[in-house]
Amino acid sequence: MKTDKIVMLMREQDGETLAVLYLIKKKYDVVTVTSVHDALAKIEKAEADIIVIDNEIEESALKACRTIRRFSEIPILFISSRETVADKVEALEAGGDDYITKPYDLTEFEARIKVHLRRKSKREVSSEQVLRAGDLEIYPEAYQLFKNGTEISLYAKELQLLLFLLQHKGRVFSAEQIYEQIWGAEKFGDVKTVAVHIRNLRKKIEDDPRNPVYIETVRGFGYKFSQKM
Repeated sequence: MKTDKIVMLMREQDGETLAVLYLIKKKYDVVTVTSVHDALAKIEKAEADIIVIDNEIEESALKACRTIRRFSEIPILFISSRETVADKVEALEAGGDDYITKPYDLTEFEARIKVHLRRKSKREVSSEQVLRAGDLEIYPEAYQLFKNGTEISLYAKELQLLLFLLQHKGRVFSAEQIYEQIWGAEKFGDVKTVAVHIRNLRKKIEDDPRNPVYIETVRGFGYKFSQKM
């Protein structure tokens, strides 16, 4: 059986010792690094399945996340003592997939990791599949989106969200339902994550994000991909 590899980018080499020991006991391959350079090296060598970033590292955690996102869609989970909505939104907009505040329960921490690893393993889609809607053309396996022939860069969760809504065109989903489908941990997560990703996605695919024609808001219910497109 494949052992999942977790790279933890920490402020100190012995940071989050209890979490590391817990994950090792649960049969994960855990490596702690203290520099973005070392974390990138692990990703490039395929020695990581998920990255955990401490928001208090010496180097900018947000910068580290953006750097990783330039070439990898590996799941990124932030851990932080910062609890404000602004901090969470900033981390998610930088490309993070999840955010958990300290102190956290170790079973919840592992549950979130499992969710992202499971989603990562299910990403394979037939390379022949091309989805079209309006001016959009999506190649799921290649993680590519084109609008009017011009490629638009999307983060992994943004594309997964777009695909999910498009594949259920016209159907309304609540933020909770979307979170469960894309992040897979309804009782562990923060549904505000959905609104953040919807907003970012609209900025990229809509001509006028304030008057969206692709992803519509159904007040009091949730979101849907327009049946007209």
